[in-house]
Amino acid sequence: MSARQAAIPVLLYHAVTDHPPAWIAEFTVTPREFAAHLDAVVAAGRTPVPVSALARHLADGRPLPPRPVVLTFDDGFADLPGPTAEALAARHLPATAYLTTGAITPGRVSLLPPAPMMRIAQAPRLASYGIEVGAHTVTHAQLDTLPARDLNRELRDSKAALEDVLGHEVAHLAYPHGYNSPAVRRASAAAGYASAVAVRHALSSRRDESYRIARLIVRRRHTARDVERWMDGRPAEGEAVRVAPFGDSLPTVGWRLYRRTRARLRGPEFAG
Repeated sequence: MSARQAAIPVLLYHAVTDHPPAWIAEFTVTPREFAAHLDAVVAAGRTPVPVSALARHLADGRPLPPRPVVLTFDDGFADLPGPTAEALAARHLPATAYLTTGAITPGRVSLLPPAPMMRIAQAPRLASYGIEVGAHTVTHAQLDTLPARDLNRELRDSKAALEDVLGHEVAHLAYPHGYNSPAVRRASAAAGYASAVAVRHALSSRRDESYRIARLIVRRRHTARDVERWMDGRPAEGEAVRVAPFGDSLPTVGWRLYRRTRARLRGPEFAG
C-alpha cells in the first residue's frame, strides 16, 4: 500500500461561524463552507471514526475501517453544541471535540482571547450528537514551555473537570497550538491520556505516534475541493503535505527553544 493510500486525514476545525473574532478568523469556516466540507467527506466514501478508534489502533492494532477519516474540533466555541453538532449528526458523522476548560467554565480564566464559547455544562450534550470529548488543557498554555508542576496541573485539572461533568473517563488530549516535546508526551501518558493530537499540518497514518497524532489544520481559505484532495491522500491546492510519522525539523526545535526563552521572560501567553 502506498503512503497516499495508507494516509488518514485527521481534520482540525475551530469555530464555525459567519462572524468570528479577528484572532480566530483565519481558522474559522462559515456554516455554508462547513456543510460543503462535510458533504465532500461523505462523497469520498471515507468512514468517519472518533480519535479513540485511531488511538486504539495505534496502541494495539485494533482494526480500523479500510478508509478512515477523523474530524476534530478545538477549544469549545459556542457553535459546537448547536449548529455544528447538528450538521455532523445530520450526516451521521462522529467527531472528537477537545475543550479548554478554563475558557468554558464560569469563573475560570484562560489565555484565549475573548470569543463566544460553549459552557462546560453543555459537554454531555455533545455525546448525544456522537461527539467524543477530549481535553485541551485548562488555560491553553504552550505546554512545552511550562515547568513540570504547571504542565501537570494543566493536564490533570482539565481532565478532572471534564470527567466530573461527563461522569466518565476522558482519555484523549489535544496540545494547545500543537506544541509538544518528549517531556510533554511523557507527562501526557503519565496523566492518564491514551492519546494526544498535535497539528503538524500533515496526514496521519496507521503507523503514526499515539502521543503526537498529525492533523490537517483547516483554514478559512480551504474549500470543499481541498477537502476532497485530503480525502484522497493528496495536499490541498498550493500546499505540500507529509504523511506521519516523521521527526521534528530543525526549525521546529529552534522555535521551541525560542518560545521557552520568551516564556521565562514574559510568562505564559497565547501564541495565536
